[in-house]
Amino acid sequence: MLDAERQTVATAVSTLARLTPGRTGNLSVRRGDHVAITPSGVPYDRIDAADVPVVGPDGEVHGDHAPSSELPLHRACYEAFDTGAVAHAHSPWATTLAVLQEPIPPVHYMLSLAGGEVPVAAYATYGTEQLGENVVAAMTDADATACLLANHGLVAIGDDLDGAMETAVAVESVAQVYCQALAIGTPEPLPEAELDRVGRKLADYGPDGE
Repeated sequence: MLDAERQTVATAVSTLARLTPGRTGNLSVRRGDHVAITPSGVPYDRIDAADVPVVGPDGEVHGDHAPSSELPLHRACYEAFDTGAVAHAHSPWATTLAVLQEPIPPVHYMLSLAGGEVPVAAYATYGTEQLGENVVAAMTDADATACLLANHGLVAIGDDLDGAMETAVAVESVAQVYCQALAIGTPEPLPEAELDRVGRKLADYGPDGE
């Protein structure tokens, strides 16, 4: 069941491992009303496709491992947004701003991948439905595809897992630049019109674009 999606999750775990410490992040891919998600507590370097559980619409789990404890967060994103994948990380620079409960203003054009400013979702205990509700509220209010989780980390969504991970990596990179810039002076955000312009350019970037 969902063999291709399970393989996609297993393959992307290596990128997640470079972004987040320990076993603190999680990834998922949706097909229809089923979700393939990283297993709970399994070290990143031991995860292969067979280890990735699949969760059905009624919560039934297919596979040998329990799904990530953040399954409620992932399911909340799928229920609220027309998205195909979710990435959650505790990457250090984004988490630095998350514990300050400070949003990331669009100081670099790569935040166009996240919709501009990256908001902060109100704190809730990890693994709870409340956390998922808070994330959906923050992203909806900001019309964003990523947000910080207060005192926790970051989450990003995408049409596929490559897109979700690209956004998560972009948010972490800009978070680092923003923190460093704050130590020197006052960063200047880009205007919304420029973010829209760059967003259109990035949509055409790649082998089939410019």
